Amino acid sequence: MGDPTRPPHIVVHSPALDGSRRVTAGDTVLGVASHLDDVVEILRLADLDRIEVEESDLIEWQGGGPDEWPGLSEEHDRPPEER
Repeated sequence: MGDPTRPPHIVVHSPALDGSRRVTAGDTVLGVASHLDDVVEILRLADLDRIEVEESDLIEWQGGGPDEWPGLSEEHDRPPEER
C-alpha cells in the first residue's frame, strides 16, 4: 500500500445518502463504514490497527468527525431485537 516507512493517509469520506461512509487509503478503498466501530474494524483488517481512530492526524474526516453518522447512529445503538 505504498512506502512502508510512511503511514498511509486515511480518509473517511462524507456520509452517503444512507449515512454510510467510504474509508480509503490513497486510491485504495478499504471498506464502507456505518459506525465508528466499522472504521476500527476496517483499519484492523488492513493491518492499520495501531492508528488511534478518533484522535489520529493520519485520518482525514470529511463531512463530519468520528461522531457524525447521520441516519445510522440511532439504528446501530439499538439492540438487534428492536431493529
